[in-house]
Amino acid sequence: EPGFPAEKSSSVPQKKYRVLVGVTGSVAALKLPLLIAELLKITGLEVKVVTTERAKHFYNAQEIPVTLYSDEDEWQLWKSRSDPVLHIELRRWADLMLVAPLDANTLAKLANGICDNLLTCVIRAWDLSKPLLFCPAMNTAMWEHPITAQQVEQLKGFGYTEIPCVVKKLVCGDEGRGAMAEVWTIVESVKRILEERDLPTQS
Repeated sequence: EPGFPAEKSSSVPQKKYRVLVGVTGSVAALKLPLLIAELLKITGLEVKVVTTERAKHFYNAQEIPVTLYSDEDEWQLWKSRSDPVLHIELRRWADLMLVAPLDANTLAKLANGICDNLLTCVIRAWDLSKPLLFCPAMNTAMWEHPITAQQVEQLKGFGYTEIPCVVKKLVCGDEGRGAMAEVWTIVESVKRILEERDLPTQS
């Protein structure tokens, strides 16, 4: 595919499954290194990450062992008309997209079609024949705002799959629903999608 060279494997021929992980500015972005490590245990899985600028506050990029893209990469890649457009190249590359965590702000953007950064542009251009999973994560008070349920339903109406948030004590000290699903839950959800598509998921 344009922009990314094909990778060769000496193992038994099998389709490499390509997962694009989106990460947004929720405290749950702290779990990104663990999430990537667990995903990489799935046989044949190739992972790339797209981050928002605010998400960078919560993790150390040195702990992410895969290619990490942010807004500046989009603009550095494109200099003239013949150059690749990164959000389209990533959309073509990925077989599945996982947004974990999806914060309240990006949830609102996606529900309304706003695409003002690399991550939201990838999602706006997403091929709806491919799975997109999202993991909401926000303060309980934000989660309980009436507009949140509307926006989650809007995303599900697009064909995206929700991995529901859970009840726990949040970093802010509040206790209630709004925490991102546990990493093992997210990874199992990805495996289930792969199994539905008859792809290898042994880890």
